[in-house]
Parts: sequence; structure tokens; C-alpha cells
Amino acid sequence: MKVVVKKSVWLVALGSLVLLAGCNSFKKKNLEPPTPLEKHFTATAQVSKVWTARIGDGAGISGVHLRPTVVDGVLYADSTDGKVAAFDAATGKKLWDKTTRSSKSWFGLGHRKGTDATYAGGPAVAGDLLAVGTLDGHVYAMGAKDGSPRWDAELNSEVIAAPAISGDLVIVRTQDGRVYGLDAATGKRRWAYDQGTVPLLSLRGNSTPLAANGVVFIGSDDGKLVALRQDNGEKLWEQRLATGEGRTDIERLDDADGAILLDGSTLYGAAYHGNLTAIDGPSGRPLWSRAFSTYTSLALGANAVYGVNDQGEVWAFDRSGGADMWKNDKLKYRWLTGPAAQGNYLVVADAYGYVHWLQASDGALAARVRLSKKAIQAQPLVVGDTVYVEDVKGHIGAYRLAAH
Repeated sequence: MKVVVKKSVWLVALGSLVLLAGCNSFKKKNLEPPTPLEKHFTATAQVSKVWTARIGDGAGISGVHLRPTVVDGVLYADSTDGKVAAFDAATGKKLWDKTTRSSKSWFGLGHRKGTDATYAGGPAVAGDLLAVGTLDGHVYAMGAKDGSPRWDAELNSEVIAAPAISGDLVIVRTQDGRVYGLDAATGKRRWAYDQGTVPLLSLRGNSTPLAANGVVFIGSDDGKLVALRQDNGEKLWEQRLATGEGRTDIERLDDADGAILLDGSTLYGAAYHGNLTAIDGPSGRPLWSRAFSTYTSLALGANAVYGVNDQGEVWAFDRSGGADMWKNDKLKYRWLTGPAAQGNYLVVADAYGYVHWLQASDGALAARVRLSKKAIQAQPLVVGDTVYVEDVKGHIGAYRLAAH
């Protein structure tokens, strides 16, 4: 099993870099300084603020990526101090909020009766069911319309990725490498998949399970894309996204922490110190692969796959074969989130509270706004002409991209 330090403290590898970046300690810590933003930048796209709100204390120093979700015109968000809330996605008006109490402490170091549940990873919503995991190994289910409690399932480790809801299952990935299928009505465990041996050291993060066509796809901490049967959790196939080679533990880090993407029957995944790979979903056979080290999620456009590498450079690759299309290094070392595609643009956010729009055709910077002075770690969420972002202090911003 993984060492406790990896799973409970995010001062490991890139997690520490982001924290230090926020403290401007580059010279002292021998880190590369962030690329300065152009002072006389002229926007070529029009972006307007629609609304801002706040959900609790956000992610704080937990290192988790709290990403809201929007379903049927409602935005749902949570925070590590036990708060979950629903907002009107168009106006930001709060529809309801709840605070959940837990009997277990953050890192399992004893019990603290009556403390707030430490929500993590963002909520999943389907119909009137909302499910969300916690840092103390629980999954809570509640009514999406009012936050009324449904059930509570206790697992063996932290849940820092959003669950997936598919049919009558809530599918959950835990930090010890296990994947669970829970009954959506009761929370009862239907099946569990154990990856077995997992690395002693890895980055702070997990990919959200992807459920499609009766199969669950996950990225593993040892650089694999794994396919499981949804009905019983049996492994169908696995494909390596990274080799895990290197002289030191840091060099051997090869987590596949970004979301797995599916278009038709083709999967796209990437890993730290690894490759960006297109895979045939039914067979698990690689279609093409190219070197690309990332710890964030990818995004798909009409003809391109977009990603941010571990240096903060934004790349576009041809979807059919992985050839380079363009690269933008104007935001290098700003510890960017994964990108999100929005029509003819690409959206990323950084560790200094800025949100950036790039032209999807050539990567040129097109617009920017600033939510706050706090880091934004979770991938922006695009819904039509609106982008939603959340910083580590729980500030949520909605921004509208004008039509061209």
C-alpha cells in the first residue's frame, strides 16, 4: 500500500511546487519563476463576468481539486469544511446549502466527534442523486434538489476524485488504488476492484472514473489506463501510458491523474513522465502514442487533443495521429490547470487566480480575467458560452465568452 505521507499530505513533487509558487519563494527554493503576463495585452475575445459566489473554505491546503458540476441549469459545489451547495448556474443565486457532520478526523488520526465532513474532489449528480467523497474515506449521497441525506458509505481510504454515477451504480476511486461499485439507492457495496501493488510515492491526485457502454475506465497511480466491467468490476484490459523508469523515486513518478476522455470508440489518456496515447476502447489496443508528460486532464476539440505539460506549456496535437499542431509557452511555470475546450477557444487557469482564453486554431492568447489572488487548481468547467472556475478558497466565478 502507499505510504501515508503521500495520501495525506500534498507536499510531494508538483504539489509542493504549487504551494511554493503561491508564496513567491522561487529563488530560495530553486524553482523556475512564473512567466510574467504581458502588461499591454490586447484581448481579441470578449469575456464578461456573470457572477461570483463562495462555497465554504474551498480546498484550502488539502491539495485536492474541487471542481463544480452543472446539471440541468444548477451548479453544485463542495468544500473541505463540510459544505455542499447548489446555485442557479445562470445567476449564481444560492438554491440550498448543507453542512455535513462527520465523526472522523482529516487524516484518520483519531476521532473528533462532530467535526465537519471533509468533502473532496467535487460532487457527481445524476437525476436527483448527488454523491461526493471525503478525505476521511466516506461517500455521502443526498438529494440533488434539496441536499436531503440519503446514505453514507465508509470505505478504506480517501476519496479525492469525484465519483461517477452510471445507471444504478455510484463508482468511486479511493487513494489506496481501489475502485468500488456502490448501489445508488442504498450505498451498499456491489463490487470492489483492487489494483494490488501501488507506488510508494505518487502525485496528489486521482482521475475521476469514466463509465460508458458498460465499462469503467480509470487512470492508475502507476501510469496505466484500466478498463473494468461495470456490472462486477472484473478487469477487461490495461494499457500502459508510462514506463515508470528512472534512477530516483521522483523520476519514476508516472501517475495518470487526468480524466480519461472518450470520443466514439477512442479513448485518450496521458501520464506524468509518460505519453499521450489514443486507445481503441473495445480492445485496449493503442492507436498512436507520443511522449507528453502531464499531471492534468486533457481536452478534445474538433480536430485536436489539447494538453498542458508539466512545465505549463499548452499544446495541441492532431487527433488522428498525434502530430504537433502548435505550442504556447507564454504561460510557462504558472502551474496551469488542465485545459477546457470552448468553441474556437481553449480555457486554462493558473496558480495566481487568472483565467486565460487561447485561440484553438493557433494557441494565441485571446483574453484573460482574474477571479482572485488565490490558486485555481481544478480544470475550468465549460457549459455553452459560460466558463466556471473555483479557487482554493472556495471562490467561484462564472464568465461568459461573447459569440463571434
